[in-house]
Amino acid sequence: MKRVLAIILGGGAGTRLYPLTKLRAKPAVPVAGKYRLIDIPVSNCINSEIFKIYVLTQFNSASLNRHIARTYSFAGFTDGFVEVLAAQQTLENLNWFQGTADAVRQYLWLIEEWDVDEYLILSGDHLYRMDYRQFVQRHRETGADITLSVLPIDERRASDFGLVKIDESGRIINFSEKPKGDALKVMHVDTTVLGLTPEQAQEQPYIASMGIYVFKKEVLTKLLKEASERTDFGKEIIPDASKDYNVQAYLYDGYWEDIGTIEAFYHANLALTKQPQPPFSFYDEQAPIYTRARYLPPSKLLDCQITESMIGEGCILKNCRIEHSVLGVRSRIEAGSLIQDSLIMGADFYQPFAERQSDCETGEIPLGIGANTTIRRAIIDKNARIGCDVQIVNKDNVQEAERENQGFYIKNGIVVVLKNAVIPDGTII
Repeated sequence: MKRVLAIILGGGAGTRLYPLTKLRAKPAVPVAGKYRLIDIPVSNCINSEIFKIYVLTQFNSASLNRHIARTYSFAGFTDGFVEVLAAQQTLENLNWFQGTADAVRQYLWLIEEWDVDEYLILSGDHLYRMDYRQFVQRHRETGADITLSVLPIDERRASDFGLVKIDESGRIINFSEKPKGDALKVMHVDTTVLGLTPEQAQEQPYIASMGIYVFKKEVLTKLLKEASERTDFGKEIIPDASKDYNVQAYLYDGYWEDIGTIEAFYHANLALTKQPQPPFSFYDEQAPIYTRARYLPPSKLLDCQITESMIGEGCILKNCRIEHSVLGVRSRIEAGSLIQDSLIMGADFYQPFAERQSDCETGEIPLGIGANTTIRRAIIDKNARIGCDVQIVNKDNVQEAERENQGFYIKNGIVVVLKNAVIPDGTII
């Protein structure tokens, strides 16, 4: 794997994940209480012995830069690195990244300097665990110019993805980006060729591209230099390449979730609490997910009732009920509070006297969740200050609302409280 260079695409403005992307790049969005989205592909690379990793980004990259600098430093005896490449103006190009392929094209001068055979192109907003060694091995065995990682998918979700058709050898013969209606029906295939049973093939009659690619070095270079007007891998580069190049499909049969929307992000986080077997587990010693070491104290639970939940390090919970929720690092929940079906991202720091008794009479609202507060089906971003006797329950079942001046949004019926927001005592959302 020393001959492979990984390129993680940090994505654009992350509008589908807004307001979580208001102050941070999409790969820097916290997940599972203590990680960030970028930790998933980087950890997969490290576990696959791929140590040369670039992360391309252009929006709000300060927190992402900080996280990567603090988390991933390889010893001086290897040529391994994880580096952020942010969009920049040059004499040749004064523009922002125009798409996934254009982002790689603008840094081709740097990427080409590495003496490697393949480029592994990854996305920064997927939750999955994958051994890229098998992926690259399949690419080499088939003599492919490009290999796509694909998975079978049902009709309900099919039009959200790029779909492919393959022949008996696994070569891709047709590609369609997010088709709908008749265009979707055309992409219907017999997925038993991928090894599915007839019953599974009936349920999942489409083959979706996961947005994960391996390119031969010279093929990617040629494709990007030849057609500068093509700016996107999924929409333009790969569909065009399938006519003239050997483009192969690699079947991935594990858990994979694109968490690029608020709803998908919410459900993927809460699914981690499932028993006995969550769809994705962070408790795998063979393939750990790495993140920044914070050296936080253990969580302190004082007379709490907690069911089906994950609690990050350094939390202080007092006489409260937590049900089917994920609490991030340094979360502070005061007495009498109820947290249900929610994702609390925690805080970046402790206030002085973090263990003091909260006082609802002073009018001061400290970091965390105040006393006698109820939160249901919500995402509370980092460093939020929620007062006493607050109800965040979406009592009118509103599906979409934009209340940025009041510190929250509602997306798909899920209340999202902004980072650093202050919600006064007695507020009802």
